Amino acid sequence: MRSVIDDYFLLHSKSALKLFNEHAANIPIIDYHNHLNPQEIAEDKQYENMTEVWLNGDHYKWRTMRAMGYSEELVTGRRNVTAVDSFIDDEELDYRRFLAFADTVQNMVGNPIYYWTHLELKRYFDIDEALTPDTADYIWDKCNAMLQKKEFSAQGLLRKQNVQVLCTTDDPVDDLVWHKKIAQDVDDISVRPSFRPGNVLGIESEGFNAYIEKLAEVSGVSITDVDSLLAALEKRLDYFVSNGCRVSDHSLECDFFRDTDVASVNQIFKKRLSETGDTSITLDEAAAFRGYILVELGKMYAERELAMQLHIGALRNNSDRMFKLLGADTGFDSIADFNYMPQLAKLLNAMDLEDQLPRTILYYLNPKDAMAMATLAGCFQGNNKGIKGKIQFGSAWWFNDHKYGIEQQMQILSDSGMISTFIGMLTDSRSFLSFPRHEYFRRILCDRIGTLLENNEYPYDMTFLGDMIENICFNNAKDYFGFD
Repeated sequence: MRSVIDDYFLLHSKSALKLFNEHAANIPIIDYHNHLNPQEIAEDKQYENMTEVWLNGDHYKWRTMRAMGYSEELVTGRRNVTAVDSFIDDEELDYRRFLAFADTVQNMVGNPIYYWTHLELKRYFDIDEALTPDTADYIWDKCNAMLQKKEFSAQGLLRKQNVQVLCTTDDPVDDLVWHKKIAQDVDDISVRPSFRPGNVLGIESEGFNAYIEKLAEVSGVSITDVDSLLAALEKRLDYFVSNGCRVSDHSLECDFFRDTDVASVNQIFKKRLSETGDTSITLDEAAAFRGYILVELGKMYAERELAMQLHIGALRNNSDRMFKLLGADTGFDSIADFNYMPQLAKLLNAMDLEDQLPRTILYYLNPKDAMAMATLAGCFQGNNKGIKGKIQFGSAWWFNDHKYGIEQQMQILSDSGMISTFIGMLTDSRSFLSFPRHEYFRRILCDRIGTLLENNEYPYDMTFLGDMIENICFNNAKDYFGFD
């Protein structure tokens, strides 16, 4: 049985097909937010089998396999979690996990992972068959044999999808040794770090003081107050910039802004660092601290012409039992529901007051926040530098990066802003096989524009629209982040 991936996949008109084939299909990829391991790229890792490259670390797939009732060893490969078949060797376990995933895929009717799976099989391995329990052995054998070839190494997989730039997600204390090695050894793929100071913003977290000590050690700054904390962060930011960083990233999962001043924030910070180990930081104190640090970081980003990503609305680690067994980022996060628009408005305004608001990308996780966020972005677009779409209404993120979610994001962006200035898609992925998600996005984009043409809602100006498609898929991001 053949998969659903053909020339017309997601394209419902001749106009859409023409736009995709002539302007989107072969455009290079800029993936400006993902969680790939730079060490694997630097070492040009060769993967043993499909389970290693496809299932390890991918909590999207893990959630679906759990829904099919598979044991945790078959889901994550971690032994002694449920004590099922713990006697089998690693090779056999990988094979059984792949079979479990094949069974799961056949049951993913309408799920985006079904389409990503078959795009990946087609684009990397030239496999047209649908993945089912009946085809699993054939696909397992064929893909594993191809993975042994040099062109299927970590770098080779990136080249197969014409990835020109990708931005990993990195903590300020990281030494970036693998990014340096890639920059020295690899000419055709630019792998850049992203500055993600989440451990600084989490002042109420258990490991905060230990992290601040580590930041002080790495930066060479004795951190005793907010000014010295910001000095340490600025030193690390400059180190990141010297290694190609063009973007920062922040995950905001609870209140993140209160009106405050430096004296109050200093008091909060020193209270947290006190010798008594007092960790009784209130919710308002934590929000005030976060907001102040974000504003000051934003000013640093603006000075260096960096972009600031704000991912808002995840509800993390909901199962205490599974968090204790497996840790974070293992598929037990969901969508939060809190009213943050007034805080976001004040955060953006605090940077904008002195015209120090950087390029900013806003991502919602709860669809109810989409129109509110899009209209708020429109309040801060004006600038004297000619930056198109300075405040981006970010691409459909995480639980929204399916067909409906992508269409919703595009519709709201078109209704309230300028889709022509949109910087396009990202994978937000931990898998080296995830880049056909850009094709998935591009087909939906071309279908949307093609539908407007077919409905006579825009003139049949294929020259302009073709250029616009290419800009959304590549050029806008290239210009926005300043990638050379």
